[in-house]
Amino acid sequence: MNTSAYPKCTDPCAYIVIAAQYSANIRIMQTCSNQKGCYIMDRSKIIFGNELTDAVYKKSCRSKKKFLRKFGDDSLNLYHLSAEPAPAIGERLGVQQLVLSEETGVSFDENSIIIGNIRMGFGHYRIAMAMASAAHALGYHPYWFDLHSFSRTAAGKIIGEQNRLYSMGSCLSQRSKLFNKMYWEPLNSEGFRRISYNAQDQKNAELMTPVFLDLPKEIPFVATHVWTAQAALHAGLKNVVNAIPDNWPMGLHLAEGAVHTVQTPSAALGYRALRGMNGKHPLRPMPEGTVVNTGHYVDHELVSNIEADCAKRIERMESGAPKRWLLSVGGAGAQKEIFIAVIRKLMPVLHRRKAVLFVNVGDHMDVWQELCRAVPEMMPLVTEHFSDFEETAAFCEAAYDAPVFGVHAFCHEDIFAAVYSTNLLMRVSDVLITKPSELSFYPIPKLMIRRVGGHEAWGAIRSAEIGDGTYECSTPQEIAAMLVLMQKDGSIISEMCRNILVAKHAGIYNGAYEAVRLAMRLKK
Repeated sequence: MNTSAYPKCTDPCAYIVIAAQYSANIRIMQTCSNQKGCYIMDRSKIIFGNELTDAVYKKSCRSKKKFLRKFGDDSLNLYHLSAEPAPAIGERLGVQQLVLSEETGVSFDENSIIIGNIRMGFGHYRIAMAMASAAHALGYHPYWFDLHSFSRTAAGKIIGEQNRLYSMGSCLSQRSKLFNKMYWEPLNSEGFRRISYNAQDQKNAELMTPVFLDLPKEIPFVATHVWTAQAALHAGLKNVVNAIPDNWPMGLHLAEGAVHTVQTPSAALGYRALRGMNGKHPLRPMPEGTVVNTGHYVDHELVSNIEADCAKRIERMESGAPKRWLLSVGGAGAQKEIFIAVIRKLMPVLHRRKAVLFVNVGDHMDVWQELCRAVPEMMPLVTEHFSDFEETAAFCEAAYDAPVFGVHAFCHEDIFAAVYSTNLLMRVSDVLITKPSELSFYPIPKLMIRRVGGHEAWGAIRSAEIGDGTYECSTPQEIAAMLVLMQKDGSIISEMCRNILVAKHAGIYNGAYEAVRLAMRLKK
């Protein structure tokens, strides 16, 4: 190997990798813990053989230094992990949650698999639950590794800051058309798309490695947010699957050294070619085998019950039973104005018992209170299911066969219960009203409302083409018109159910199983 292209390892804070081959295919072999005289390739300088400019690299280094100044350097700290059953999904999905402890309190076996994630909205948690569910169904032992939850580490503090800014931007984009048009849409569709953005994230992820100390280097690791994939690789983990959530290829989601999984053929080709990640100038593509189209990431409980759940929906359509609408609020709590408009539009048919509304506000009690103030006329119809997750689960179990009426509101302080409640409610609902985010890929008829960020647009396109959801309805008037159409004509919902069955038999909803299998194969 010609080592002249690589600088010597001199930075004691750098988490870097040995480049074993530099050609059209760069192979990442192992991490370097400042071994004397080693030759290195910095993932913020060269990404899949594409060398970034000095200006981009220096900006990435400044970003890392900014977080170092703000949150400190804990690279020499010894963090240990213990395991405990995860709330809500611990017993159901066999999930053990990894938490910080004074000494190592967990031992892994041959069937252990790490589900790396962060809480940023609900989307990444939702995908992580799908991975854990699939792993459990396949006989493996999933461990929940949430970088955001380690709040006293630099990683937890950095992610907390980023999450706060992203949530603020999401909410502001729904309140200000100018901010959305001039800043938020371009940032989410084109800003995050550029490969230079990946360079900055890679530098920041170098600060997140200390908490990985207790994880065996060979353990299969499925990351449902790219920062956990990047940090795992910087920490020396060798069998990393980077489960990409969006259907729009973005440099943001790259984690060189991992196998990248995507949910659609178009995303697979777009990532392989690094499409549009350098403006109009094509880039050297990702090597063969580094991108795999697994299909949609969906929980085992939903996939295995598709036939039965769709049969129930079609039966309700044909019998004239009240149509069941599910309104799921995202983790950022945005789009309240749309939710208010939807509830008001449904009020007449709710009063006549022609419709039922389930509203899951996650852990955002303030959102529910705002909805109540905005639509006080719904209060006589409301039944609240707050705090007690087992009561929520029992309600959903009963609602599978028994009739339900009115408005049912769900809110849970625990994040696991807040997110997983939507999974339970999907099985007893006829239509999910959602923005075209990660829920675009779930096997339930969907009414797609306005996106939050340009990157979500292709989620609605995918759903509309498969036929398990509508196209994106971007204005309140368009949303209201589609709501009325589907409420009056149950055949639209029945047709979506039939399309879901076709997609199921084609394996389109098997992505979580395939990502888990891939991670276990990497270990072998």
